[in-house]
Amino acid sequence: MSHSEHGVALAATPQRPVRLGRAAVVTDRRPDGTIYLQSAEKLGPYPRKLTERLVHWAGHAPDRALFAQRLGEGGCRHISYAEALDHVRRIGEALIGRDLSADRPIVILSGNDIDHAMLGLAANYVGIPYAPVSPAYSLISTDLAKLRYIFDLTTPGLVFAADPGYARAIDAVAGPDVEVVLGRGSLPSRRSTAFSDLTGQAATSAVDAAHAKVGPDTIAKLLFTSGSTGMPKAVINTQRMWCSNQEMIRHALSYFEDEAPVIVDWAPWHHTAGGNHNVGIVLYNGGTLYIDEGTPLPGAIEMTVRNLREVAPNWYFNVPKGFEALLPYLRSEPQLRRNFFSRLRVLWYAGAGIAPHVFEEMRILAARTCGERIPFLTGLGSTETGPYAFGRTWDTDEATNIGLPPPGVEVKLVPEGERLEARVRGPSITPGYWRNPALTAAAFDAEGFYRLGDALRFEDPANPGTGLLFDGRLAEDFKLSSGTWVNVGPLRVRFIERFAPLVRDVVVAGLDRDDIAVLVFPDVDACRRLALLPADAPAGQVLDRVRPEFQRRLEALARESTGSSNRVRRAVLLEEPPSLDDGEVTDKGSINQRAVLRRRAALVDGLYATPPPPQVIAVAETDR
Repeated sequence: MSHSEHGVALAATPQRPVRLGRAAVVTDRRPDGTIYLQSAEKLGPYPRKLTERLVHWAGHAPDRALFAQRLGEGGCRHISYAEALDHVRRIGEALIGRDLSADRPIVILSGNDIDHAMLGLAANYVGIPYAPVSPAYSLISTDLAKLRYIFDLTTPGLVFAADPGYARAIDAVAGPDVEVVLGRGSLPSRRSTAFSDLTGQAATSAVDAAHAKVGPDTIAKLLFTSGSTGMPKAVINTQRMWCSNQEMIRHALSYFEDEAPVIVDWAPWHHTAGGNHNVGIVLYNGGTLYIDEGTPLPGAIEMTVRNLREVAPNWYFNVPKGFEALLPYLRSEPQLRRNFFSRLRVLWYAGAGIAPHVFEEMRILAARTCGERIPFLTGLGSTETGPYAFGRTWDTDEATNIGLPPPGVEVKLVPEGERLEARVRGPSITPGYWRNPALTAAAFDAEGFYRLGDALRFEDPANPGTGLLFDGRLAEDFKLSSGTWVNVGPLRVRFIERFAPLVRDVVVAGLDRDDIAVLVFPDVDACRRLALLPADAPAGQVLDRVRPEFQRRLEALARESTGSSNRVRRAVLLEEPPSLDDGEVTDKGSINQRAVLRRRAALVDGLYATPPPPQVIAVAETDR
């Protein structure tokens, strides 16, 4: 069946009933080309602090599970709303006696688990900021440079880690005056506090007094986001940000007022998508979060599949690579498909552009399995925006449509060459970066709009209500020597789609050069299958075998290109994966284009050599 036939079949399939927010936008176009837009809806009331919702649900649904987590092969740990509130208050009692504050916050080194959740909520409850840090900075990094920078910036008074596996990192960066709390085990080199000790004392009126003082401007978290250069930035997240953003999300996903969210989620809590958006959705709306230890990587996605065989979510979030990794299992396991789609109201992707073939197949599988279309929705935002700044609440065939701003968010689209730079303002936007006033000042314009760094355009300029399309990251774009602009975002998506499933990611080069060239991070497993090689065949052998297929596809891509701004002339397949320590990749798998080009400058020069080296795949002049 062709793409158009699929579209007809999907359009003829009824949509599963689901209550979503009304999409309506008001625009104001200025003579200089600037466009202001905001929702026609008003933002509803929201609490002063998110822990008010924990108190609410502990009273209204005390026995409902807030978090559930698999314990190896030995069953599952659940913690109810009533139990969670008791734990949070007890831990809060322990925290307020430890001289912790914004100047001496809590740093959490380990990943998603119930102890992590309880400590973070307890810190929120008594008004102590905390900073969840990527475990990769402790466990994978060899030089610990990013972790050391984070400790120097935040000057923590207490550090939590799940187990002694973090001993190397703690010994390297935590001074002797920093208390260490462990979920289990002990450290060989220094004293530590058992996490269970924090819950040993009943809460007193001091906890109630501390909770009463927490307000909208209280810092809830410091979330670290990787920039295009340098060390991670500490984004201040206030209670106002978190609470207002959750009210915006509930406007979009209005059905959560009718049924509590049930989600199976792996997204790391040191990122805004997992820790703010997804944990917040559950807590704000009285739902249950099943902590998924799987990740969208070969050898790790199987845990996600196992969880989805057992738990049927009514909202499912993943990054595009996660959906792509799930597809083979959904294709081959009818029972998994039936369980996964049985209660599902909405599929949601974020974090990167989704490949069209993945977007389409997920929608088709849903329709074939349950006889109804399940909306496949998305949004756009950043750590600085809460994260939810745009959202699409209607189904569409256009995967790059990120929707419209929710109630409460004002958007300014500023002409930047031929494109529109997006800026946002509202209660869900960060007040700035911790201990970095210069970076804060540079992030906002004269009207107080945060510079998102993304380019957007209307799907239909004559009808803004059809939504906005993601048009790439402005910082990634460049000019060829001819002065022609190359928009990297759309080109990258197009390249990955044409080379699916052989490519994990691609980095686009060509600044001040005559033509575009790319550095390709191949999916070695997919290439191995194409080459009919055994599972232990080395990557170099695999890439040599598939080079003719890459040559064929690169020539086909060149023939369908319309000019130098989107024609890729040369490519090289990278055997070495992107480096975390060198900033080429974030721990969630996002590629830093600038860092790759900087670190692999010699490879880039080789791409443009005359004649090209043997490892370079080149398009002949006749294919231009």
